[in-house]
Amino acid sequence: MASLCRDCFLTSDAAFPSALCPSCGGHRVVSHPELLTLTIAHVDCDAFYASVEKRDRPELTAKPVIVGGGTRGVVAAACYIARLYGVRSAMPMFKALKACPDAVVIKPDFAKYTAASRQIRALMAELTPLVQPLSIDEAALDLTGTEALHGAPAAPILARFAQAVEREAGVTISIGLAPNRLLGKIAAGRDKPRGFAVIGAHEAASLLAPEPVRLLPGIGPTLARKLETMGITRLGHLQALTDKDAFRKLGDDGPALIRRARGEDSRKVDPTRETKSVSAETTFDTDLAAVPDLERHLWRLSEKLARRLKEQDLAAGGVVLKLKTAAFATRTRSGRLPSPTVLPDRLFELARTLLAREATGTSFRLIGIGANPLVPRSEADRGDLADTATPKLAAAQAAIDTLRGRFGNAAIGRGRSLG
Repeated sequence: MASLCRDCFLTSDAAFPSALCPSCGGHRVVSHPELLTLTIAHVDCDAFYASVEKRDRPELTAKPVIVGGGTRGVVAAACYIARLYGVRSAMPMFKALKACPDAVVIKPDFAKYTAASRQIRALMAELTPLVQPLSIDEAALDLTGTEALHGAPAAPILARFAQAVEREAGVTISIGLAPNRLLGKIAAGRDKPRGFAVIGAHEAASLLAPEPVRLLPGIGPTLARKLETMGITRLGHLQALTDKDAFRKLGDDGPALIRRARGEDSRKVDPTRETKSVSAETTFDTDLAAVPDLERHLWRLSEKLARRLKEQDLAAGGVVLKLKTAAFATRTRSGRLPSPTVLPDRLFELARTLLAREATGTSFRLIGIGANPLVPRSEADRGDLADTATPKLAAAQAAIDTLRGRFGNAAIGRGRSLG
């Protein structure tokens, strides 16, 4: 039974004589038989958006904080105090405020969150080159072979990393250490916030067996309901199926699903994994049906999408329009661009064409725009002898970006964004 103190980083290949660290007296002790041999980690920031806001506004430390849109929007993040009242991510804002009327609501500032994420990623890169970002606030790391470099196994190195993130980025993280990515993700959610949980290969199946099927990433409400009709509510029920039964009951994905229910995962940490999507959306304060009103919001989102693409050094090969009606029915429409772009004008032109086919009097509560497929930015907006407009448009946009970079996003804008 190996042990680690997360406060002073004392490491032992034997159990500490008590629950406290024998060196510093700290109580944040992790003990596990495989602690010093496991090398796959899942890092998940704790209530990331809310944590960044509390970092920048210390007076909110002891208050419930919700990051999200207006009363008709949804919760983007809720601090752990707000979660005590039942507030959760993706909850409609009116329900969140009903559950926690004293909450401080803050509009999302994604530029600030992106900056904090990049700071944390830079600290990850100091640990290992094998870092696979999974979202703005989580990543998978493979520290195999880094013990000689750091002079220590992965566990104490990750504990030091967690302390560095708190000190330099001002937010807390939870870490899951395991033999594969799936178990690492599950472990990271077991001891939040400021958690450090370990799941070993030998205990995985028995540890997962009593858990509800929804614990397994990829099993959403629809699949969970389907499984429930078959009497499958626990991961142990899936584990008991043969490959033949799994295929008969669940189709082609059945055998893979039961392997995951046992904690098996052959995926590697891949730092070259491509970003699957980049998008932006907004929920209106009141339902909108008029085309000019919808287009005004669509233009602002096109600018936001263009900015996010450039931040990730990507470009759009096509556009996806998302609409949600007043009755909460979602519509998605897509189209390909003549050539890849990061110019908001080009994104807007195609999205406006898609919108025109849908805006026929229907009232909408949400509009969004995404880029798909994604291509390298180097392929975007090149222009040619027959296309002299694109270089001019790109130069004009570069000038706007420069002014906004110096004086803020409100420094200059297009007339179509005004009401």
